[in-house]
Amino acid sequence: MTIQWFPGHMAKARRQVTEKLKLIDIIFELVDARIPLSSRNPMIDEIIQHKPRLVLLNKADMADKAITKEWVEFFAEQGIKAIAINSQAGTGMKEIVLEAQGILKDKFDRMKAKGVNPRAIRAMIVGIPNVGKSTLINRLAKKNIAKTGNTPGVTKAQQWIKVGKELELLDTPGILWPKFEDQEVGLKLALTGAIKDAILNLHDVAIYAIRFLEQNYPHRFKERFHIEEFPEDIIEFFNIIGKQRGCLLGKGEIDYDKVTELIIREIRTEKMGALSFERPGLISQQVITED
Repeated sequence: MTIQWFPGHMAKARRQVTEKLKLIDIIFELVDARIPLSSRNPMIDEIIQHKPRLVLLNKADMADKAITKEWVEFFAEQGIKAIAINSQAGTGMKEIVLEAQGILKDKFDRMKAKGVNPRAIRAMIVGIPNVGKSTLINRLAKKNIAKTGNTPGVTKAQQWIKVGKELELLDTPGILWPKFEDQEVGLKLALTGAIKDAILNLHDVAIYAIRFLEQNYPHRFKERFHIEEFPEDIIEFFNIIGKQRGCLLGKGEIDYDKVTELIIREIRTEKMGALSFERPGLISQQVITED
């Protein structure tokens, strides 16, 4: 399965980000804590160039806490500060400003020494669609300024938002890349809702999810679906779940589409608890580097 997605507004967004860089002090790179590398655009390093960066591991409440801690340490080893946040609940909002101030302390000290009056930090938020940018902005601004939605593509234009006297934010539309070279990256993005379901084969996504949970969270899956062992045949998996949950067509036949939707929905709504779908040491993704 090769997933390609590069609508015109995303190409435009890339140009807009590049044009605004000279106005920016720091980049807030928002990623999904469940898939911190798969949910970042590989072109981001090229686009933002050498700007200081703070990685925000959003939706941390939905991710495995122990693994999120490993990711924070991983980014630190790359020379990049990362913090876990939950923009929906507002967790970690104060830390964002404090960490940005720490990262930019030398720059603002130099400005002060030159007689430049103190001003708000200017930050640009970048991230793929549906990672929570608009929700984060509304939380920081403490009012509904940015449009939000649970599907990709809600934010279509740039806007400046003031956050008290300390911070000014530039929101940007989500930017995906033209093609996912790694099939697994596409599956992870689909499973966590970063890509519209309508353009995918959801059966592939559900199969990936089952096999991943079998290897990494077997007890949770067994408890949720009341099974003792994982059958080798994936069809048998679907049959068991379909019969158990009443996903049936006429004459008792299994409705595989309904089973597929059920599996994906249960993961997205945390029916099996907080899950992380990648961890440091078990990745083949491009590593973030800063010069």
